[in-house]
Amino acid sequence: MTPFNTLTGPAAPLPLANVDTDAIMPKQFLKTIKRSGLGKFVFYDMRFQAGGGERTDFVLNRKPYRRATTLIAGANFGCGSSREHAPWGLADFGIRCVIAPSFADIFAANCVKNGILCIALPANEVEALAALAANPATSEMTIDLPLQLIIAADGHGCRFEIEPERKNLLAAGLDEIGVTLQQESDIARFELARVRREPWRNTEDSRP
Repeated sequence: MTPFNTLTGPAAPLPLANVDTDAIMPKQFLKTIKRSGLGKFVFYDMRFQAGGGERTDFVLNRKPYRRATTLIAGANFGCGSSREHAPWGLADFGIRCVIAPSFADIFAANCVKNGILCIALPANEVEALAALAANPATSEMTIDLPLQLIIAADGHGCRFEIEPERKNLLAAGLDEIGVTLQQESDIARFELARVRREPWRNTEDSRP
């Protein structure tokens, strides 16, 4: 994954509570196990009409939000089933940060594994940022992970909290597998020593 340091780009307001993972990535698009190519299906039922045409009133179908890097949402964002395709789609669309009053726990954990920063703020602060984002002229925001700071287009700064472990994973661009692979040489040495110490574990005769 790409390490998360600072992120600057348009923030798209989506002031809806209880947006579940099926709304983020509808079930008909869960057939693939590839993380790429899912961006075009994000919020599919909100973005497109039944015939396939774009809904012009949906925020991500308008400039400058077509290239949004941050999403400002309502409470309990990402509730519902624990499908990783939801953060896969957001990341593929280009969204690397979601700001909301609260998140579903599993969704937030899946986001970290896919390089997306979830920032929980008091509702009044989320509403203030969403109001700025709603105006294309003031929609650009900078997310500074090292400083744990959101800088809005009007110069307004807003600090946020994040668990140190999640912060470190995002900053390093690592998931659990990436963390494990950092110890690859130690794992290889352990396996070699085990084979030498207990060679019978690796013979055909040891099979039950």
